[in-house]
Amino acid sequence: MGRVTFSCVFVVLAFLLANVNGDEVGFYELKRGDFSVKLSNYGAVINSVILPDRNGKLDDVVLGFDSVDGYKNDTTYFGAVVGRVANRIGGAKFTLNGTTYNLVANEGKNILHGGPKGYGDVIWSVLTYKPDSHITFTYESSDGEEGFPGALSVAVTYLLIETNKLGVKFEAKAHNKATPVNLAQHAYWNLGGHNSGDILSHELQIFGSHITPVDDELIPTGELTPVKGTPYDFLELHKIGDRINELPKGYDINYALDGNSTTHFRRAAEVYDSVSGRRLQLWTSAPGVQLYTGNLVHNVKGKGGYIYKEHAALCLETQGFPDSVNHPNFPSQIVNPGETYKHIMVYRFTAH
Repeated sequence: MGRVTFSCVFVVLAFLLANVNGDEVGFYELKRGDFSVKLSNYGAVINSVILPDRNGKLDDVVLGFDSVDGYKNDTTYFGAVVGRVANRIGGAKFTLNGTTYNLVANEGKNILHGGPKGYGDVIWSVLTYKPDSHITFTYESSDGEEGFPGALSVAVTYLLIETNKLGVKFEAKAHNKATPVNLAQHAYWNLGGHNSGDILSHELQIFGSHITPVDDELIPTGELTPVKGTPYDFLELHKIGDRINELPKGYDINYALDGNSTTHFRRAAEVYDSVSGRRLQLWTSAPGVQLYTGNLVHNVKGKGGYIYKEHAALCLETQGFPDSVNHPNFPSQIVNPGETYKHIMVYRFTAH
Protein backbone atom coordinates (compact mmCIF):
# COMPACT_ATOMS: atom_id res chain seq x y z
CA MET A 1 0.00 0.00 0.00
CA GLY A 2 1.28 3.43 -0.91
CA ARG A 3 1.85 6.09 1.71
CA VAL A 4 0.14 9.48 1.84
CA THR A 5 2.65 12.31 1.72
CA PHE A 6 1.97 15.48 3.66
CA SER A 7 2.91 18.85 2.22
CA CYS A 8 3.34 21.98 4.32
CA VAL A 9 1.52 23.90 1.59
CA PHE A 10 -1.38 21.53 0.85
CA VAL A 11 -1.88 19.62 4.08
CA VAL A 12 -3.51 16.44 2.91
CA LEU A 13 -6.19 15.69 5.48
CA ALA A 14 -6.76 12.36 3.77
CA PHE A 15 -7.31 8.98 5.26
CA LEU A 16 -5.64 6.36 3.12
CA LEU A 17 -8.42 3.83 2.87
CA ALA A 18 -7.77 1.69 -0.16
CA ASN A 19 -5.29 0.72 -2.78
CA VAL A 20 -7.02 0.14 -6.09
CA ASN A 21 -4.92 -0.63 -9.15
CA GLY A 22 -1.89 0.72 -7.27
CA ASP A 23 -3.32 4.21 -6.75
CA GLU A 24 -3.80 5.91 -3.40
CA VAL A 25 -7.41 6.63 -2.58
CA GLY A 26 -8.51 8.81 0.29
CA PHE A 27 -10.84 11.43 1.72
CA TYR A 28 -10.04 15.16 1.57
CA GLU A 29 -11.76 17.81 3.64
CA LEU A 30 -12.58 21.41 2.73
CA LYS A 31 -13.51 23.47 5.75
CA ARG A 32 -14.40 27.07 6.49
CA GLY A 33 -15.88 27.88 9.88
CA ASP A 34 -18.60 25.35 10.71
CA PHE A 35 -19.16 24.48 7.04
CA SER A 36 -17.22 21.46 5.80
CA VAL A 37 -17.22 19.19 2.77
CA LYS A 38 -15.48 15.84 2.57
CA LEU A 39 -14.58 14.40 -0.82
CA SER A 40 -12.77 11.42 -2.28
CA ASN A 41 -10.68 10.92 -5.38
CA TYR A 42 -12.58 7.66 -5.90
CA GLY A 43 -15.31 8.80 -8.28
CA ALA A 44 -14.62 12.43 -7.27
CA VAL A 45 -17.44 11.86 -4.78
CA ILE A 46 -18.96 14.24 -2.28
CA ASN A 47 -18.87 12.10 0.86
CA SER A 48 -20.29 14.60 3.36
CA VAL A 49 -21.53 18.17 3.67
CA ILE A 50 -21.80 19.37 7.28
CA LEU A 51 -23.56 22.63 8.13
CA PRO A 52 -25.63 24.15 10.93
CA ASP A 53 -29.40 24.19 11.27
CA ARG A 54 -31.36 27.22 12.51
CA ASN A 55 -30.18 26.51 16.07
CA GLY A 56 -26.56 25.98 15.16
CA LYS A 57 -26.72 22.18 15.36
CA LEU A 58 -24.37 20.55 12.84
CA ASP A 59 -25.57 17.72 10.60
CA ASP A 60 -24.27 15.87 7.57
CA VAL A 61 -26.82 16.44 4.79
CA VAL A 62 -25.68 14.02 2.07
CA LEU A 63 -26.00 10.25 1.87
CA GLY A 64 -22.82 8.21 1.61
CA PHE A 65 -20.56 5.54 3.04
CA ASP A 66 -17.94 5.45 5.78
CA SER A 67 -15.26 3.91 3.57
CA VAL A 68 -14.14 3.85 -0.03
CA ASP A 69 -15.13 0.18 -0.18
CA GLY A 70 -18.74 1.28 0.12
CA TYR A 71 -18.42 3.39 -3.01
CA LYS A 72 -16.65 0.59 -4.90
CA ASN A 73 -19.68 -1.66 -4.42
CA ASP A 74 -22.28 1.10 -4.80
CA THR A 75 -25.11 0.95 -7.35
CA THR A 76 -26.73 4.24 -6.30
CA TYR A 77 -23.96 6.64 -7.48
CA PHE A 78 -23.95 8.32 -4.04
CA GLY A 79 -22.15 11.66 -4.42
CA ALA A 80 -20.30 10.64 -7.59
CA VAL A 81 -19.29 12.62 -10.65
CA VAL A 82 -20.96 10.69 -13.45
CA GLY A 83 -19.89 10.63 -17.10
CA ARG A 84 -18.52 10.61 -19.79
CA VAL A 85 -22.22 11.14 -20.50
CA ALA A 86 -24.50 11.40 -17.47
CA ASN A 87 -28.02 10.00 -17.56
CA ARG A 88 -29.21 7.67 -20.32
CA ILE A 89 -28.45 7.05 -23.98
CA GLY A 90 -31.13 4.98 -25.67
CA GLY A 91 -29.99 1.69 -27.20
CA ALA A 92 -26.46 2.44 -25.94
CA LYS A 93 -25.50 3.84 -29.33
CA PHE A 94 -25.37 7.03 -31.36
CA THR A 95 -24.08 8.25 -34.72
CA LEU A 96 -21.65 11.15 -34.99
CA ASN A 97 -20.01 12.46 -38.15
CA GLY A 98 -21.11 9.37 -40.06
CA THR A 99 -19.78 6.83 -37.55
CA THR A 100 -22.04 4.75 -35.30
CA TYR A 101 -20.63 4.16 -31.82
CA ASN A 102 -21.84 1.15 -29.86
CA LEU A 103 -21.46 1.76 -26.14
CA VAL A 104 -21.33 -0.65 -23.21
CA ALA A 105 -24.91 -1.07 -22.01
CA ASN A 106 -25.48 -1.32 -18.26
CA GLU A 107 -29.24 -0.79 -17.88
CA GLY A 108 -30.96 -3.31 -20.11
CA LYS A 109 -30.15 -2.30 -23.67
CA ASN A 110 -29.36 1.29 -22.64
CA ILE A 111 -26.36 2.98 -21.05
CA LEU A 112 -26.64 4.95 -17.79
CA HIS A 113 -24.08 7.40 -16.33
CA GLY A 114 -21.25 6.43 -18.68
CA GLY A 115 -21.51 2.64 -18.54
CA PRO A 116 -20.45 -0.17 -16.17
CA LYS A 117 -17.28 1.73 -15.29
CA GLY A 118 -18.15 5.38 -15.67
CA TYR A 119 -16.32 8.27 -14.05
CA GLY A 120 -17.97 7.51 -10.70
CA ASP A 121 -16.01 4.24 -10.58
CA VAL A 122 -12.52 5.42 -11.49
CA ILE A 123 -9.67 6.86 -9.46
CA TRP A 124 -9.01 10.54 -10.06
CA SER A 125 -5.70 12.30 -9.51
CA VAL A 126 -5.43 15.23 -7.10
CA LEU A 127 -4.07 18.22 -9.01
CA THR A 128 -4.30 20.87 -6.28
CA TYR A 129 -5.65 20.86 -2.74
CA LYS A 130 -6.00 23.70 -0.26
CA PRO A 131 -8.15 22.72 2.76
CA ASP A 132 -9.70 26.15 3.33
CA SER A 133 -10.33 26.79 -0.35
CA HIS A 134 -10.57 24.10 -3.02
CA ILE A 135 -9.57 20.75 -4.48
CA THR A 136 -9.19 19.81 -8.15
CA PHE A 137 -9.43 16.21 -9.34
CA THR A 138 -8.33 15.18 -12.85
CA TYR A 139 -8.89 12.10 -14.97
CA GLU A 140 -7.55 11.05 -18.37
CA SER A 141 -10.31 9.23 -20.25
CA SER A 142 -9.06 7.06 -23.09
CA ASP A 143 -10.31 6.77 -26.66
CA GLY A 144 -12.89 3.96 -26.73
CA GLU A 145 -13.53 3.96 -22.97
CA GLU A 146 -16.98 2.35 -22.51
CA GLY A 147 -17.32 2.79 -26.30
CA PHE A 148 -17.05 6.60 -26.38
CA PRO A 149 -14.87 8.17 -29.08
CA GLY A 150 -11.71 10.15 -28.45
CA ALA A 151 -9.33 10.85 -25.61
CA LEU A 152 -10.66 13.34 -23.08
CA SER A 153 -8.92 15.25 -20.27
CA VAL A 154 -11.39 15.83 -17.44
CA ALA A 155 -11.18 18.03 -14.33
CA VAL A 156 -13.60 18.80 -11.52
CA THR A 157 -12.95 21.50 -8.92
CA TYR A 158 -14.83 21.79 -5.62
CA LEU A 159 -14.52 25.31 -4.25
CA LEU A 160 -15.64 26.98 -1.03
CA ILE A 161 -17.14 30.39 -1.84
CA GLU A 162 -17.79 33.11 0.74
CA THR A 163 -20.01 31.74 3.54
CA ASN A 164 -21.68 28.34 3.17
CA LYS A 165 -21.45 28.19 -0.61
CA LEU A 166 -20.00 25.30 -2.59
CA GLY A 167 -19.00 25.67 -6.21
CA VAL A 168 -18.43 22.77 -8.59
CA LYS A 169 -16.65 23.38 -11.88
CA PHE A 170 -16.41 20.67 -14.54
CA GLU A 171 -14.07 20.97 -17.51
CA ALA A 172 -13.22 18.48 -20.24
CA LYS A 173 -10.99 18.91 -23.26
CA ALA A 174 -11.42 16.70 -26.32
CA HIS A 175 -8.20 15.72 -28.06
CA ASN A 176 -8.43 13.64 -31.22
CA LYS A 177 -12.12 13.02 -31.93
CA ALA A 178 -15.47 14.72 -31.47
CA THR A 179 -17.31 13.24 -28.51
CA PRO A 180 -20.41 13.83 -26.38
CA VAL A 181 -19.67 15.11 -22.88
CA ASN A 182 -22.23 15.55 -20.11
CA LEU A 183 -20.83 15.56 -16.57
CA ALA A 184 -23.07 15.68 -13.50
CA GLN A 185 -22.79 15.63 -9.70
CA HIS A 186 -24.95 12.88 -8.19
CA ALA A 187 -25.15 13.98 -4.53
CA TYR A 188 -28.16 12.77 -2.54
CA TRP A 189 -29.47 15.57 -0.31
CA ASN A 190 -31.47 15.35 2.91
CA LEU A 191 -31.45 18.74 4.62
CA GLY A 192 -32.65 17.23 7.88
CA GLY A 193 -29.51 15.11 8.02
CA HIS A 194 -28.52 11.98 6.13
CA ASN A 195 -29.96 9.82 8.94
CA SER A 196 -33.21 11.72 9.48
CA GLY A 197 -35.65 9.67 7.39
CA ASP A 198 -37.27 10.60 4.08
CA ILE A 199 -37.47 13.91 2.19
CA LEU A 200 -41.19 13.84 1.36
CA SER A 201 -41.84 16.81 3.67
CA HIS A 202 -39.02 18.86 2.09
CA GLU A 203 -40.36 21.74 0.00
CA LEU A 204 -39.04 22.06 -3.54
CA GLN A 205 -39.12 24.65 -6.30
CA ILE A 206 -37.67 23.98 -9.77
CA PHE A 207 -37.17 26.85 -12.19
CA GLY A 208 -38.17 24.81 -15.22
CA SER A 209 -41.61 24.98 -16.79
CA HIS A 210 -41.05 22.00 -19.11
CA ILE A 211 -39.79 18.43 -18.78
CA THR A 212 -38.37 16.01 -21.34
CA PRO A 213 -40.92 13.15 -21.04
CA VAL A 214 -39.65 9.57 -21.18
CA ASP A 215 -40.79 6.13 -22.24
CA ASP A 216 -41.06 3.12 -19.93
CA GLU A 217 -37.26 2.67 -20.05
CA LEU A 218 -36.74 6.32 -18.99
CA ILE A 219 -35.44 7.30 -22.45
CA PRO A 220 -36.65 10.74 -23.63
CA THR A 221 -39.21 10.79 -26.41
CA GLY A 222 -37.69 13.97 -27.83
CA GLU A 223 -40.60 16.16 -26.78
CA LEU A 224 -40.78 19.06 -24.35
CA THR A 225 -44.01 19.18 -22.36
CA PRO A 226 -45.25 21.78 -19.86
CA VAL A 227 -45.39 20.83 -16.18
CA LYS A 228 -48.14 23.22 -15.10
CA GLY A 229 -50.98 21.36 -13.45
CA THR A 230 -49.19 18.00 -13.51
CA PRO A 231 -47.44 16.07 -10.71
CA TYR A 232 -44.17 17.48 -12.12
CA ASP A 233 -45.21 21.05 -11.35
CA PHE A 234 -42.73 22.56 -8.89
CA LEU A 235 -43.04 26.09 -10.26
CA GLU A 236 -44.05 27.14 -6.75
CA LEU A 237 -42.44 25.86 -3.56
CA HIS A 238 -44.36 22.86 -2.20
CA LYS A 239 -43.77 19.52 -0.51
CA ILE A 240 -42.17 16.76 -2.57
CA GLY A 241 -44.66 14.27 -1.16
CA ASP A 242 -47.76 16.22 -2.18
CA ARG A 243 -48.18 14.47 -5.56
CA ILE A 244 -45.51 11.77 -5.58
CA ASN A 245 -48.13 9.03 -5.25
CA GLU A 246 -49.55 10.07 -8.64
CA LEU A 247 -46.35 8.66 -10.19
CA PRO A 248 -45.53 4.93 -10.41
CA LYS A 249 -42.28 5.07 -8.43
CA GLY A 250 -41.44 8.69 -7.73
CA TYR A 251 -39.58 11.44 -9.56
CA ASP A 252 -36.83 10.68 -12.07
CA ILE A 253 -37.15 13.29 -14.79
CA ASN A 254 -35.18 16.05 -16.54
CA TYR A 255 -36.45 19.63 -16.34
CA ALA A 256 -35.60 22.08 -19.09
CA LEU A 257 -34.57 25.15 -17.12
CA ASP A 258 -36.17 28.43 -18.05
CA GLY A 259 -34.07 31.02 -19.87
CA ASN A 260 -31.92 30.49 -22.94
CA SER A 261 -28.50 31.47 -21.64
CA THR A 262 -25.70 28.96 -22.19
CA THR A 263 -22.95 31.10 -20.68
CA HIS A 264 -24.47 32.62 -17.56
CA PHE A 265 -25.89 31.15 -14.39
CA ARG A 266 -29.54 30.42 -14.09
CA ARG A 267 -31.50 29.40 -11.02
CA ALA A 268 -32.12 25.67 -11.08
CA ALA A 269 -33.84 24.78 -7.83
CA GLU A 270 -34.51 25.58 -4.19
CA VAL A 271 -35.12 23.09 -1.36
CA TYR A 272 -36.36 23.91 2.15
CA ASP A 273 -36.67 21.71 5.25
CA SER A 274 -39.00 23.34 7.78
CA VAL A 275 -37.82 21.12 10.64
CA SER A 276 -34.14 22.13 10.52
CA GLY A 277 -34.69 25.46 8.76
CA ARG A 278 -32.02 24.58 6.22
CA ARG A 279 -32.40 25.84 2.67
CA LEU A 280 -30.43 24.84 -0.44
CA GLN A 281 -30.40 27.08 -3.49
CA LEU A 282 -28.81 25.83 -6.71
CA TRP A 283 -27.52 27.77 -9.71
CA THR A 284 -26.05 26.27 -12.87
CA SER A 285 -24.74 26.99 -16.33
CA ALA A 286 -26.36 23.77 -17.65
CA PRO A 287 -29.68 23.70 -19.57
CA GLY A 288 -31.34 20.99 -17.49
CA VAL A 289 -31.67 19.46 -14.03
CA GLN A 290 -32.64 15.88 -13.21
CA LEU A 291 -34.90 15.47 -10.20
CA TYR A 292 -34.53 12.03 -8.64
CA THR A 293 -36.15 11.08 -5.34
CA GLY A 294 -34.13 7.97 -4.46
CA ASN A 295 -36.80 5.61 -5.78
CA LEU A 296 -34.37 2.69 -6.02
CA VAL A 297 -32.68 3.17 -2.66
CA HIS A 298 -33.70 0.08 -0.73
CA ASN A 299 -32.12 -0.75 2.64
CA VAL A 300 -28.64 0.54 1.78
CA LYS A 301 -26.29 0.55 4.77
CA GLY A 302 -24.71 3.99 4.86
CA LYS A 303 -22.66 6.19 7.14
CA GLY A 304 -22.70 5.21 10.80
CA GLY A 305 -24.58 2.03 9.91
CA TYR A 306 -27.76 3.97 9.13
CA ILE A 307 -30.07 2.16 6.71
CA TYR A 308 -31.14 4.36 3.80
CA LYS A 309 -34.57 3.58 2.37
CA GLU A 310 -36.74 4.73 -0.52
CA HIS A 311 -36.98 8.53 -0.76
CA ALA A 312 -34.20 8.98 1.82
CA ALA A 313 -32.87 11.91 -0.24
CA LEU A 314 -33.28 13.84 -3.46
CA CYS A 315 -30.83 14.45 -6.27
CA LEU A 316 -30.70 17.65 -8.32
CA GLU A 317 -28.29 16.81 -11.13
CA THR A 318 -27.69 19.79 -13.41
CA GLN A 319 -26.87 18.49 -16.86
CA GLY A 320 -27.38 18.49 -20.58
CA PHE A 321 -30.60 16.80 -21.66
CA PRO A 322 -30.61 12.97 -21.51
CA ASP A 323 -30.05 11.11 -24.80
CA SER A 324 -29.32 14.38 -26.57
CA VAL A 325 -27.01 12.55 -29.00
CA ASN A 326 -30.12 10.93 -30.48
CA HIS A 327 -32.34 14.04 -30.45
CA PRO A 328 -31.07 16.86 -32.70
CA ASN A 329 -33.66 19.24 -31.21
CA PHE A 330 -32.00 18.99 -27.77
CA PRO A 331 -29.03 21.23 -26.88
CA SER A 332 -25.87 19.64 -28.27
CA GLN A 333 -23.36 17.96 -25.98
CA ILE A 334 -20.76 17.42 -28.69
CA VAL A 335 -17.25 18.68 -27.96
CA ASN A 336 -14.89 18.86 -30.92
CA PRO A 337 -11.11 18.32 -30.78
CA GLY A 338 -9.42 21.30 -29.14
CA GLU A 339 -12.66 22.52 -27.57
CA THR A 340 -13.32 22.56 -23.84
CA TYR A 341 -16.58 21.59 -22.18
CA LYS A 342 -17.49 23.66 -19.11
CA HIS A 343 -20.28 23.23 -16.58
CA ILE A 344 -20.56 25.15 -13.33
CA MET A 345 -22.81 24.64 -10.30
CA VAL A 346 -23.14 26.73 -7.14
CA TYR A 347 -24.91 25.53 -4.00
CA ARG A 348 -25.87 28.12 -1.37
CA PHE A 349 -26.90 26.94 2.09
CA THR A 350 -28.75 28.99 4.70
CA ALA A 351 -30.77 28.22 7.82
CA HIS A 352 -33.53 30.21 9.48
